[in-house]
Amino acid sequence: MTEEVYKMLHSQVVYEDNHIIVLNKLPGQIVQGDKTGDVCLTDLLKDYLKIKYNKPGNVFCGLVHRLDRPVSGLVMFAKTDKALTRLTKMVKDRKVNKTYLAIVKNAPKTPSATLENYIKKNEKQNKSYIVKEGTKDSKIAVLDYSVVGYSSGGYTLLEVHLHTGRHHQIRTQLSNIGSPIRGDLKYGYPRSNPDGSISLHSYKLEFEHPIKKEIITLEAKPITKDALWSAFF
Repeated sequence: MTEEVYKMLHSQVVYEDNHIIVLNKLPGQIVQGDKTGDVCLTDLLKDYLKIKYNKPGNVFCGLVHRLDRPVSGLVMFAKTDKALTRLTKMVKDRKVNKTYLAIVKNAPKTPSATLENYIKKNEKQNKSYIVKEGTKDSKIAVLDYSVVGYSSGGYTLLEVHLHTGRHHQIRTQLSNIGSPIRGDLKYGYPRSNPDGSISLHSYKLEFEHPIKKEIITLEAKPITKDALWSAFF
């Protein structure tokens, strides 16, 4: 690992203790290895921790939950097997609260609402679709959104709270109401962002610490030079 990469990762750490490390992910970074073969954050973190703590052997680092490659924001990793097992179960049981921020051009018709749809993933396209209840392999998807800001260019900032964690859920459901996320070509936005990102950011995580049993609340602004994000903050 180069010194530059080490410093970059160090600057992205939002929280760390003996059991957990949480990063503020940059758009474009992948959290887990995929068919592209690009180096993922999970592997980079293992090298980072090995160097930081001068560990001679292998370092444990397990991904707790995923973020899509073009999305930025808080992503959690476990530094121990016990923490990973407990946190993974918490995510599955909906005991890790996730709040996102999304920039859209077309403001929703109502300033706040709960969206409930059935979603089906198309593996070949790596894309999800809204389908009728009862469709084979479909899953219920629920989120709350509310308008929290407007920009001079006519963009709207939404706060989104997930109740379920389906594939491309926020992207699919916001597109379905006519408010695709800025830069998200896959879900109907007309133009890409210059850096290949989409304007969706994992802003807040709330959960009970798997070992200490205390409530942890973490927030992070996007790490970006994007003028629109800067305007909203």
